[in-house]
Amino acid sequence: MIPDKTNPDRATACFLLSKDPVADHGGDVELSRLVMELAAQTFEVSAICLSHEPAGTLAFEGVPLVRVAKSGVQPLRLLLDVVRTRRSLVHARFDNDDLVAAIDAAGADIYVAEHSYMAESFLRSSRVGKSRFVVNTHVSESLVWRATRGALGRLQVGRLLHDELRVARAADAVGTFDAEEAQFYRSHGVRDARWMDITLPPAMQVAVASTPRRLVLMGTRDWPPNQEAFEEALRLWPRIAEGIDGAELCVIGAKAANAPEPQYPPGVRDLGFVDDLAGFLGTCRAMIAPIRTGGGVRVKILDAARMGLPVVGTTAAVGSLGELLGLGVFDGDAAFIEQCRKYLLDNAGAAEAGDRLYRLNQRYWTDHRPHRAVAELLGGRSG
Repeated sequence: MIPDKTNPDRATACFLLSKDPVADHGGDVELSRLVMELAAQTFEVSAICLSHEPAGTLAFEGVPLVRVAKSGVQPLRLLLDVVRTRRSLVHARFDNDDLVAAIDAAGADIYVAEHSYMAESFLRSSRVGKSRFVVNTHVSESLVWRATRGALGRLQVGRLLHDELRVARAADAVGTFDAEEAQFYRSHGVRDARWMDITLPPAMQVAVASTPRRLVLMGTRDWPPNQEAFEEALRLWPRIAEGIDGAELCVIGAKAANAPEPQYPPGVRDLGFVDDLAGFLGTCRAMIAPIRTGGGVRVKILDAARMGLPVVGTTAAVGSLGELLGLGVFDGDAAFIEQCRKYLLDNAGAAEAGDRLYRLNQRYWTDHRPHRAVAELLGGRSG
C-alpha cells in the first residue's frame, strides 16, 4: 500500500512494528505509539505491523496501518535459516517475506524499524538505498535473552550482539532509550547513534500531600527482572514499614506463571491487574523500583514522572532517566529503605519531590523537547 499523502510537501515515514498497536499492549507498544504520534507532527506517517489479527489495512488513530500475518514459529525452518545465515534466532524469526512485500509496496521516504530485529525484512527489500532507514532499538535483545532464556539465552547473546551491530551499521541513524546503549553503538563505529531523551506527555498530577502511607510496585512478573524486584520488595518491606502506622505496599502486575506463591509480610497487597491504573496511582505516596537488572525502555519511571509521583529506584531501574529527570538512585539496602521511610513519614517532602518531577517533565513538553528528538532522528538533523 502507498499511503495517500494529505500533505505532498511532507516526507513519508513508515514504521515497522513487531506488535499490533491496536490489539497489543506493553511498554514497547506504548513508546512506539508515542514516537509515531510525535513523528506525525513533522512527517506523513504510516505503519506496517506483524499481527495475529487478520491481514489487511485499517486506520489507527488516523495512521494507515497494514497488518501482516505473524506466523507461528516453525522450528525446523527457523533452525535451517539460522544455520544458513548465521543470524540469531530472534533476527531470523522476524524476517518475513510478506513483510518485505509490504515494505516494497509502501514506497515511503523513511522507514523506522521499532526494534533492531524488525530491520531484517527492510534489508531484503527494494527500498534499500532508496529510502532513509532508521532503527529505534528499544532494548537490546541480548539483555532480554540473557535475563529470560536461561542457557539458550546465554548461548545466543554473542549472535544477538553481532546482529544488532550489523543492523545498526546498515542504518542511517539509530535511536536508543538508554544513553549507555547509544554510546556502545558509537564506540563500535555507528556514527549517528543517539539517546532518545523523550518522556511521556503530562497527565493529571497526583496530589501526593493528601495520599495515605502507600507505596506501589509495578511490573508484569513474567519478565524476570520484575520478578526479582518483587522478591526484593518483599524482603525489604518489613524494615521499610517498621514502626510506621498504616504503611502499605501495593503490587500491581500479573504474577510470574510458574513462580511459587510467596509469603506476604503484613501490609503488602498483591492487586494484580487494576482497572483504573491512573486513578489508583493517584492514591499512592511513591513508586518503588528495586530493580537489579535493567536497560532499555523504563516506562514505569516515565509514567511516574508524567503524574508527579515520586520514585525510589536503583541505578538499574532509573538508568539514563536519573539525569534527565533529576532522580536520585538508591542501590544499597540501607539507602533504599531510608528513602522509602522518608516518603512514608513526610508527605510534604514527598509532595515537593513529586511536584519537582512533574514540573520538569511538563517543561520538556512545553519546550517540545520530545518532538525535536523524534524529528531529528528521522530527519537526520542534530540537536
